[in-house]
Amino acid sequence: MVLIPSGRGGWRPGAGRKARPNARVLHRRREPIPGHSPVHVTARLERGLPNLRRKRFVSAFRQSLRQCAERPGFRVVHYSIQRNHLHFLIEAQGKRALACGMKSLGARVARCVNRVFARRGRVLDGRYHHRLLRTPRQVRHALGYVLLNARHHYYERHRRPPPDTRLDPASSAAWFEGWRHWPETQPIAASRARMREVAPAATWLLTKGWRRHRLIDPGEIPGR
Repeated sequence: MVLIPSGRGGWRPGAGRKARPNARVLHRRREPIPGHSPVHVTARLERGLPNLRRKRFVSAFRQSLRQCAERPGFRVVHYSIQRNHLHFLIEAQGKRALACGMKSLGARVARCVNRVFARRGRVLDGRYHHRLLRTPRQVRHALGYVLLNARHHYYERHRRPPPDTRLDPASSAAWFEGWRHWPETQPIAASRARMREVAPAATWLLTKGWRRHRLIDPGEIPGR
């Protein structure tokens, strides 16, 4: 009896997921995620989308994030929203927990963008990029980079520091307890008037370890 290939199943040339042209993050196997190490995740948007730092998107995103910031094995501890990308500091109990949590978070970002800006179609530009934070120094740098990312981009555009040191309203900076001092022009009570949308940190690196390398000044410019 001669078996005739049906054309379905098994290996064949050209099978499988097609690589996107100019992909920012290649589709490779991700490294293991130990539960004691936080992760810095960056999610980028497709080109041509509106500026995410508009107040109506920030407000809608906060409400949505509040519902998924903490789930079994996955916590969004901090975030910042930039014009065409978002940064997150996440605690995850393993690679699968990170993947499932980011899938849910990415879907919420996409729905918020499409709903707020009355559009349809793809929102996220391929896979998210992540960096495992293994040491207190790495965590300290990541905290400053995420929470002060707006200052970083302002300096890149204008080649001078921002005119004031107000905490970024499009981030979770109001809930951060590690500022060297609170901005004088920004009362704490007013900054925390809204309901908390992020989960409290649980790992040693994000609660105590990073403090070995000094508290964070709200006037810093990360990456300068």
